[in-house]
Amino acid sequence: MMPEFIVAGLWGLVSGSGLLVGATIADAFFGRLTHSMIAAIMGFGGGVLIAVVGTELIGGQDPAGLGPLAILALLAGAAIFSGNNWYLARRGAKHRKRCGECTEQPSEGQHQGSGTAIALGSVLDGIPEALVIGMSVAGGRGISLAIVAGFFLANVPQGLSSASGMKLAGRSRRYIYAVWIGIPVLVCMSAGAGYIVLGSAETLAPAILSFAAGAVIAMLAETMIPEAFEKAPPFIGLITVMGFLAAYLLAQH
Repeated sequence: MMPEFIVAGLWGLVSGSGLLVGATIADAFFGRLTHSMIAAIMGFGGGVLIAVVGTELIGGQDPAGLGPLAILALLAGAAIFSGNNWYLARRGAKHRKRCGECTEQPSEGQHQGSGTAIALGSVLDGIPEALVIGMSVAGGRGISLAIVAGFFLANVPQGLSSASGMKLAGRSRRYIYAVWIGIPVLVCMSAGAGYIVLGSAETLAPAILSFAAGAVIAMLAETMIPEAFEKAPPFIGLITVMGFLAAYLLAQH
């Protein structure tokens, strides 16, 4: 039997690889993907994440509702993500998920150090999913395929939009692929480490999942929704609900 921390890491690699898939599509079809197309895909991915939070992170807990510790953890996850995102935004990473057509990412010449800030911001976006995957494998319960598939599907548009914006900002292909190959590897390592650190904290599982849920919701609001809904294509609300429905149905099987 493979050690469970390795299993957690491999599932983290699978979910994180959606970022590389999205970046590769952006590279292959650069100049042919309009903002409307990218926004529609981002809206679908946002709907997927809403379902993951609602069915797997929050919805999968005690039917009686969140306890005080879980509520505090939910708020703490959002606050910590938002605080770090605010710090990185001041250093050039605010628009790291933008495709560049409606809102441009800064170039290194426009904002010194923005390349590092964007890379760190992208790492920040991947931490909650690594935490969830590591915790999900803990205790021998096995990973929820809905969680892995949901994060993978949500990662594709993030990599697609961000890589498009990076190319328009003049970032090199070496930089772009270093970011989008490196982050899945870091998600892999973080998921394995999360299993080791949190695997024995079964009694804290609701609080840990709530913490991750708060961070995911904050990430969705601050980095994905702006790209999906600025100059949005027609029926973007319906597209978002379709993403939600796809992930919800996955969770039922």
